[in-house]
Amino acid sequence: MSEIQIDVVTDIVCPWCFIGVVRLHKVLADTGIEARILHHPFFLDPDVPPEGIDVAEKLRKRFGGDPAAMFARVEAEARKSGIPLDLSKQPRQRPTAAAHTLIRHALAKGTQDALATALFEAHFLQALNIADPDVLTGIAARYGFAADEARRLASDAAELEITHQEAAAAAQGGISGVPFFVFNRRLALSGCQPEDVFHQALAQAASTTVEAGA
Repeated sequence: MSEIQIDVVTDIVCPWCFIGVVRLHKVLADTGIEARILHHPFFLDPDVPPEGIDVAEKLRKRFGGDPAAMFARVEAEARKSGIPLDLSKQPRQRPTAAAHTLIRHALAKGTQDALATALFEAHFLQALNIADPDVLTGIAARYGFAADEARRLASDAAELEITHQEAAAAAQGGISGVPFFVFNRRLALSGCQPEDVFHQALAQAASTTVEAGA
């Protein structure tokens, strides 16, 4: 069977994206289907300042009231997939251009999917500041980057601009929310779906891969 290509559009500070990527990994492991996962950037908020913003305050301004119920719903879904998510541990949403830039460069190193997962975990489970070049350098060093290389990429204006352009292209291409998954460039899946939906999408993608290779 040929390898399935799965394009994944996420933002590292999106908890639903974290859950969706974990569910995709779990279903791939359960089925034994071989897939090449390619990560693409998206910005929940392209205007987040360097110091970040308070997530609870942002939600109170947008929706009114206490966001505790929204947090509880996300945390409950995370627990279904084995993620010990406690959103109170990470109160801030950080700018993610530097993190996405490193993810882009990790593709050539064969560590892109692993680095993306590590950055989700760093933000949500370890409550690290993933906009901090020191933090990013420390994480990237485990995924094939030299320290000076990671630090340069995380602060290079031209590289960050490429990332912004890619994120803007995703939005202009019709992606208005994440996570967003595309299987074999033809079957799209929007949102953090239950694992059985991922099973169905992968089965359909696998069948079309077999037909194409027949």
